[in-house]
Parts: sequence; C-alpha cells; structure tokens
Amino acid sequence: MTAQPRGERPPPRVGRYARLRISVGRHPVDLLRVLVAAGLVLAGVLIARAPGINPVELAIFTQIERLPSWSAGLLDVVSWCGSWPGVVLSTGVALYAGRLRLGSSLAAAGVSAWLLTLLLHWLTTPRTIPAGLLASLPTALPSGAFPFPSVREAVIAALVTVSAPYLTRGVRSGGWPLVVVVGVAAVFGGHSLPVGASVGVVLGWGTGIVWHLVLGAPGRVTSERAVRTALEEAGLPCVEVVAVPRRWLRPFEFDITTGSGEQLRMTVVRRLHRLTGPAHRWRRLLASVEDRYEPTLTTPAHEVAHSAYMSLLAERAGVGVVPLVLAGEIEHGPPFLLRRRVVGRRLCTVAGHDVTDTVLDRIWGCVSLLGENNIAHHGLQADNILLDDDDQPLIIDFTSSRVGGPAGQVPQDVAELLASVASVVGVERAVDSAVRSVPTQALCDALPHLQWLAMRGPLRRQLSGGRSRLTQLREALADQIGHPSPRFRSPVRPVTLLVLIAVGLAIYLLLPELSGFAQVRASLYRADWRWIAVATATGFAGVAASAVTILGSSRTTLPLGKTMTVQLAAAFTGRTTVAGVGFYGINVVFLERAGLTRAHAVGVVVLNRAMVGAVTGIVTALSVLVIGGAVPVDDIAIPTGWPVIAAGVALVALVALLASPVGRRRVWTPLHLQLREVVRELAPVLRRPVRTLQLFGGAIVFLALQAGGLAATLAAFQPHFPLLAVLAVYVVGSTLGQLVPTPGGLGAVEAATIAGLTAIGISPANAVAAVLTSRVLTFWLPALPGLVAFRLLQRHDVI
Repeated sequence: MTAQPRGERPPPRVGRYARLRISVGRHPVDLLRVLVAAGLVLAGVLIARAPGINPVELAIFTQIERLPSWSAGLLDVVSWCGSWPGVVLSTGVALYAGRLRLGSSLAAAGVSAWLLTLLLHWLTTPRTIPAGLLASLPTALPSGAFPFPSVREAVIAALVTVSAPYLTRGVRSGGWPLVVVVGVAAVFGGHSLPVGASVGVVLGWGTGIVWHLVLGAPGRVTSERAVRTALEEAGLPCVEVVAVPRRWLRPFEFDITTGSGEQLRMTVVRRLHRLTGPAHRWRRLLASVEDRYEPTLTTPAHEVAHSAYMSLLAERAGVGVVPLVLAGEIEHGPPFLLRRRVVGRRLCTVAGHDVTDTVLDRIWGCVSLLGENNIAHHGLQADNILLDDDDQPLIIDFTSSRVGGPAGQVPQDVAELLASVASVVGVERAVDSAVRSVPTQALCDALPHLQWLAMRGPLRRQLSGGRSRLTQLREALADQIGHPSPRFRSPVRPVTLLVLIAVGLAIYLLLPELSGFAQVRASLYRADWRWIAVATATGFAGVAASAVTILGSSRTTLPLGKTMTVQLAAAFTGRTTVAGVGFYGINVVFLERAGLTRAHAVGVVVLNRAMVGAVTGIVTALSVLVIGGAVPVDDIAIPTGWPVIAAGVALVALVALLASPVGRRRVWTPLHLQLREVVRELAPVLRRPVRTLQLFGGAIVFLALQAGGLAATLAAFQPHFPLLAVLAVYVVGSTLGQLVPTPGGLGAVEAATIAGLTAIGISPANAVAAVLTSRVLTFWLPALPGLVAFRLLQRHDVI
C-alpha cells in the first residue's frame, strides 16, 4: 500500500449498504425452487382433500399436545412471529435500519403468504380429528377442525426465506429453528395439524423465493463493479475488470488489470465443484478400487481456501503452478481466487504432433514431484494442464487435491494423467512416456485405477473411444511393464452392505403392515416346510443354470467346476451391487484368467446378458398376457385423462431426447457398437448346436427355477392357486423391479410381485408371506455361500 500525498484525500469508500446493492440480482435456480415448492404444495392439497387422518400424523399431533402446560404461554408468544405482529415488527426494524429493499421484501412476502393460505383455506375443507381423541387430550382445543395449511408457518417461513440473503451467516442460521418452534406452537395451540404446518412451511418458502425473483436479492449476481469493490477493499485498486466468456457449469472468471499494470485473473466460485459431490462418490463406490484421500469440502469458501492452500504447497514443492495472489470473499457474494494471468494453451487444445517427448517428460516430472511430496492432485485431466509460451507445464485447479496421501507416486494421479495424455497424443506415445518417466511399481499400482467407474466425468469425455479406448490403454500398459491384468476386488464396501441390510430390514418389516402383521405371522406358522425346502433348492439350482449360460456364451471350452464356483461367487457380487455390476466384473476377470483376451471376455459377458435379456423380455411379454387372462375383466379399466396425457408427454420427450445430438452420441452410437459386438460374438456360437442349447436353454431354465421358487413358497402357505399365473407374476414383477436402481431390485421386486399376486386373487397375507420368504430363500440366501466362494477364488488366483 502506498501512502497518499499530503493534501490529497483518499478515494471515498463504498458504503456497506451500497456494496450490498451491487450484488442484488436474480438467479435462474430460484425459478426451479418455485416449481418444486408449487409441486409440494399441490401434493399437500391432495393429501388434505383425502378423507381421514394418517395414524402417524395423529401420533405426532398427540405427542405435541402432551407438552407441559407451563410452555403454553411461551409458545403462544413465539407463534406471534408467524402472524401480523411478526410482519409489522420485522418490516419496521428493517425500515428503521435504512434497509428499504429488505423492508419491502418482508412486507410483500408476509402479506403474500397470508393471502395464499387464505386462498387454500377456501379451496380445501378443514381437516378434523376424531372426537374421542379430542376428549383424551390434556389441553382443551378451540375446535376439532383445522384449516389447511397453517397461516403462521407460511408467514414465518416467508419472512425467514426472504430475509436470509440480507443477514450474516450467524443470524441466518437461527431462522429455520425459529420456523420449527413456531410450527410446534401452531400445532400445540390447535391452529394446525402437522401436515398443514409442513405444507405451510413449503408455501412460505416458495413465496419468499418468488419475491427474490421479483425484487432481486443480494448474492445472486457477481458484477464487475462488485469485483472492483472487493479488490479495492483488499488493497488492490484495479484499472480494468473484464468478464471472461463463461463455459457451461464452470466458475465465473474476470480478467483484471491493476494500477501497477499487473495482469491478474479472478475465479469466482458460486457453488461447490460438482466432481466433489455425492454423485462422483457413489460412482466410485461401484469401482473395484477405492481412494480414501479425496477431501470433503463443505462450502464454496472452504473449497477456495483448500484450493489456495494446496496450490501454495505444490508451488513450494517445485511444481509448476499459476502463481496465487489472493484468496478472499466478495461481501454479500461468493468467494474468489486471484492468480496471475498466464498466456498459454491447455493441453486438451493442443494437437498431438505439437506435443513433443520433452513436454511429456516435463509433465510427468510435475506429477513425480507431487508424489514425492505426498500431494495427490485428483484432477489431472488435460483441461487442467496449461502449457505456457516456453512449453513449460503448469498444473491448475487443486480443488480435489489432498496432502498426506501414501508415500511416493499417487496411483490415481498417474492413471488420470495417463488417460489425459493418451487422449491427446495416442495410447502408444502415452504409455511410452509413462514407462520412460515413472517407476514400474507406480505404474503397477496405477493399473487398477484405469477403469471406467473410477474415472471422473471430464476424463471419460475426453477419451474419444470411451470404454474400449480405456481398455486398450490398460492392456498396452500391462504389456509394457509385464504385469498381469488387475485382480477383481469386490465392489461392495462395508458401508454399502450396511445400507443394503438397513433398507432390506425396513422393507421386510413395513411390507407386512400392508396386510396386517398378525395375519402374515400366522401364515408363517402354518407353512408347509417341505415346500420351503423345495424353494431353497431352486435358488441354488438357478446358480447352476446361470453357469450353463456362461458355458454356452463362450466359443472356448471353459472348466465346468470353476465356472460353477464363479457363478456362485457372482451371486454375492452381482446381487449386492447396483445394476449387478459385480456380476460383469467377476466374470470378465475369470474369463481373462482362463486364457481369453480382454475383448473376447467382455464379448462373452455382453452376449450372455443380451441373450438372457432377450429371453426374459419374450417371456415377460407372454406373462403379461397370462396375467391379463387371470385378472377378472371387471377389474380392468382403460386409463383416460391426465395419465394418458402424462404418458404422451413422456413419450414425446423421450423421442426428442433420442433424436437430439446428445441422444445420438450417448444412446444410439453406444447401442449400435454393442449390438455389432454381440452379433459378431453370437454368429460363431449359433453355428454350434450344443452352445446354442446351453445359452438359450440355460436362460429359460434359470427363469423357470426362479419363478418356480415363488410357486413352491406360495404352495407352503396356500395349496390351491393358478400356477401359470403365479409364474407369470414373478417374471413380470422381477423384470419391473430390476428397473429400480437398488441392489437386486430390493423393495421394487417385492412390491411389484405382491401387487401382482393380490391382483390374481391371492390373499394379501399369503402374498406378502410368500414373496418375502421366496426372495430370502431363492435370491439372497445363495449370496452367503457366494461370499465364501468369492474369497476362495481370490485365494487361488481364479479371479
């Protein structure tokens, strides 16, 4: 900072409220929030217009009414915050403090929420609770009729929502607890039921968001004036601020010229990096490798501070980075990173022939320095490598980096950089450069990370050949270093198993409530255990049938015993992972170890799943006809009205998506390549009658055994039933259930099968008991010995 010359006044500082007005604007996400709020309120209105009160809601209402009597006065005073005194007081305080925009927003939001609740009161009749329950309550209520939704909840939620952007983080954090307390007070005072209070909160939240769209709110925009003001407050007066054209889903960037002529670039982070969110973490759970060194970022300010810290550590380690100048936060706006502006080219924009071996060695040298200093970058896609005018590589974007990882090279960084370099200079040159610059052991450790599920979105998109290109890269690297293909490791983590068990217990405890737990328990007591034993046997026989289909899918003769054991292990890995990815992984590795090439092994598994899917689809279509003949005609009605319109809109949207460039690139092209590969593998198999019989016969027998398991279980509870219709119900129910993204279709298969059995005349108690018992015995029970088989196969290097 330079001292001001004597006699000159410093430039006037921008006032706090003036700085707030700079960031006032509107954000498109608010429109989406309004639509969500409208949908939830509409769902609440439909619930309110239905007759009766849910027992769970009654239980919550009863517990709130049993609060101590001494709290009545305190809760009554708190509830005033959600009525006209709260609107008047909050508006008056804002206007007295000179916050005209905030005061106007509070008044408009409070009155609008009150008027909207009155409109809903006119559209819906008051909800009532039984008179007997009213008499049993310790406190006397004004009446047994409750308007829907709660006025007080709507008003206080609107006030809290509309004022949040104007308040500091500490004051803002106390707003929603106040909403909860006002909701409890409204229920305790007999002004609303719990569902009415909840819908009132959603209505108020949506009303506040509407006024953010109408009047604008602080923090919604990042203008050049706001950037200039923030830098002046930080002691960096700037001459020029120019917004950089923004790329989709990328942070805002500004080019800045300071008073001393220094060229800087500011990156404004409005939301957390999407690659650090839950979607990427759930996808990595399905991969056969696990990386425990990725940071957990909580807020954009945390992300900026972490990125700045990691960049400074990398610079101190000698890694080429873009020099960092400042990390800060725009008042009433998002945080930012300020770096020196470097003129260069990102690696993803450079032609392969322009990247020399010297440049590749320099890039690998940067990664070696990161590994030697225990820094994992976790984002080495070609877009994050900048080549300056002297072709010196600079590593950028340390958002996902972590310090303190394993000593030496970081395997994930090596794999990511190898894939990035291969997308620019080709597989052969990428592998040669890695072998030339990286120790062999580090390359061996990186091999398991070269798989599709372990790669981030930008890395997958920059590989032009997709999965096949990544497979080619992995095989080329394995050949160069003389290392076998990575061993398949179970994609099931302990956390995944715990979630699976918890969800399964919830489903198996709640489904019997649909037909009465006492009736289901009575059905279990009188079950014929001989049929239970038959059902158990069908589950393990289905594993043998699955092995037969694998034998029929391969042109090469496979060992029968090992194939059977691998399919038993696949009953564990495939049924405990989403979409059965564990089934594919374990079979591909087994086939590779059996002597097949990688492409042939993948082709065998794809062919097997395609043919099993085709058989299942044909049988499902026939089963629908069988079920239609078993259901009484009087129970069938052709849907009309909004269901038909919704289905038509969904169909049109699907056709438009598939016809778009994204649909052609993401759906049609991969499907065409997969079908061509299946036909190429299918032709030699169909020329051999024994293989054809094994493939199609095994698929049919497998489906028949699974459906027969349900029929045998049902016979244990109900001796007489339409056998063909029950088999058809299982096929349709399991097919529909597998569309739900849960391991083994957990929950969806049970619900669909129970609904089908009751539709063909099976009593609800017997249907629930039979379906739950059948799923445990024929589907989940083989997974237990499958776990033992999985470990034994690993120990003997079969997988």
